[in-house]
Amino acid sequence: AWFLLALHWRILYIKLTCSEAFEKRQGRGTNLPAYTVAITGASGAPYANRLLAFLLGKGYRVYLTISEAGMLVVKDELGWEIPGEEEEAALYLRERFKNCKGELFYYHSRRLTAPIASGTVPVAGMFVVPCSMSTAAAIATGRHDNLIGRAADVTLKEGRTLVVVPRETPFNEVHLRNLLRLVRMGVKVVPAMPAFYNRPRSVEDMVDFVVGRALDQMGIVHDLYRPWQGT
Repeated sequence: AWFLLALHWRILYIKLTCSEAFEKRQGRGTNLPAYTVAITGASGAPYANRLLAFLLGKGYRVYLTISEAGMLVVKDELGWEIPGEEEEAALYLRERFKNCKGELFYYHSRRLTAPIASGTVPVAGMFVVPCSMSTAAAIATGRHDNLIGRAADVTLKEGRTLVVVPRETPFNEVHLRNLLRLVRMGVKVVPAMPAFYNRPRSVEDMVDFVVGRALDQMGIVHDLYRPWQGT
């Protein structure tokens, strides 16, 4: 009888520990939420780099996807030579952020079967940084022929926070109409417009301000810039 009782508790222990391990792999069982980050073909890759470094540095889980045009931008602006194969790209990106305590998962932008294509995956919100005007148009009109559009659509249908950081100048009427449509849909639109009241001393300071404002919209506490103190 004692042997059977001990065996019963052993089986129960194994089930519980396996369940906890599974929940941690899925972003559950942890105090910090997970976020999706998408990098598209607009200039502004340093904003994405800083956002990733912040989230991963704080221990958040990040699901990352990069559009084909975004791959060209990160190569030109950050010097990233990301391999074309998904597994190799994931290893390359994890190596770049290996000193961060958060977990980074990468999915090819054409992989529509990735976990973030489903609302059942526990993700707190999504950042599109930088957001090209073609991506803004796709989200505004409900098109999702790649993983970025589908993940954004999932974010909206699940009632989660979607933050886009458009980086374009000047805007034409189509751009403005699409951005207005996004705002009316509940999307947080944070143009890459740094402020100067905080007396930035470097490009990094200006990048931090924009990334900080994006984090504000997601409700994430940070110290990337000094809030306005009044006069």
